[in-house]
Amino acid sequence: MSEWTPEQLDRIARADELQIASRRSDGTLRPFVTIWVVRVGDDLYVRSAYGAANPWFRRALASGTGRIRAGGVEQDVTFADVASDAHPVIDSAYHAKYDRYGPQIVGTVVGPGVVGTTIRLVPTAE
Repeated sequence: MSEWTPEQLDRIARADELQIASRRSDGTLRPFVTIWVVRVGDDLYVRSAYGAANPWFRRALASGTGRIRAGGVEQDVTFADVASDAHPVIDSAYHAKYDRYGPQIVGTVVGPGVVGTTIRLVPTAE
């Protein structure tokens, strides 16, 4: 599996939050962390609200793989790079989904300062 099904995309996109866990070197999962997720087309993205030093983000980059849970979907994933031209539409998706929480909170996951903390979630075979 290397693509999300339409049902998975819809269910995850409707969820307000996503739980994410990276894999340790022995293959076990670290504890899940709750974060925001957005859908852009057939892709799902997450961002570290508190920068590249955020522990879950550092572990995700180091591991490269993990598992997510949202909207009744639980799936192994690869943490993938993001195309540089995708960031404006990812920002728009965050605004559309989360602006109700106010500009101060949404401001932690939009704009040029979070480009380096964006991860594309790619499903992998279980």
